[in-house]
Amino acid sequence: MAGRLKGKIAVVTAAGAGIGRAIAQAFVAEGATVWATDINREALDAVPRAKRVKLDVLSDRQVVRFAEKVGGIDILVNAAGYVHQGTIFETSDKDWDFSFDLNVKSMHRMTKALLPGMLARATAAKSNEAAAGAREDFASRNRTCSIINISSGASSIKGAPNRYVYGATKAAVIGLTKALAVDFIAKGVRANAICPGTVQSPSLDQRIASLAASTGKSEADVRAMFVARQPMGRLGTAEEVAMLAVYLASDESAFTTGAVHMVDGGWTL
Repeated sequence: MAGRLKGKIAVVTAAGAGIGRAIAQAFVAEGATVWATDINREALDAVPRAKRVKLDVLSDRQVVRFAEKVGGIDILVNAAGYVHQGTIFETSDKDWDFSFDLNVKSMHRMTKALLPGMLARATAAKSNEAAAGAREDFASRNRTCSIINISSGASSIKGAPNRYVYGATKAAVIGLTKALAVDFIAKGVRANAICPGTVQSPSLDQRIASLAASTGKSEADVRAMFVARQPMGRLGTAEEVAMLAVYLASDESAFTTGAVHMVDGGWTL
């Protein structure tokens, strides 16, 4: 089903690595015009054929300027995030504030800045259909805009050890997503959350190295611990998450909004 996103314009944050990169690459492969953003501009070179832009999603000013440059879009993927390790006792006020700023408020910033253009694009699509006689085919009935927020199984879905503030932020992402979905359900904009389990990524490699250093265990033992908690007996891949994002971005999922989608190898069962 190549070309599932043909004619659509997408923005993906944290597209320089991991899940964000895999989503941006998959969107390009499916025919979308992709604005790939990351705080590390050089990392975006791994997303050829995308419009690559350095963007700090913690900056209100940069986000607003970016939205003005991009204009109307069809798809927004909020993939920027940070995993803090620790219980409440290892969570400083600085850790708390940074985690919520990056994991939750960045989604608020990006969505607030880009949503007007999405609404305008959704309205224009409906107007064009009406002028053309409202053709009764799949494409005309199901043209929508899509917001996809990356949450986590460690959230309101499931508690995870040493994920105190991370779990709180990802639970907030689910609440934010549902609120967006209900507010714009009749205006052509959908919002859904993806909740990955443990996925192989540069971020995971860093966490494994850090945890090994702090506990005195080998990195191999720490990695085995992460694998062992997955009922399927393996880690997920960023590409597996990206395929779900393609579906949610496409008009194939036009009847789906406000939903929480697990891609976790059964971890939250």
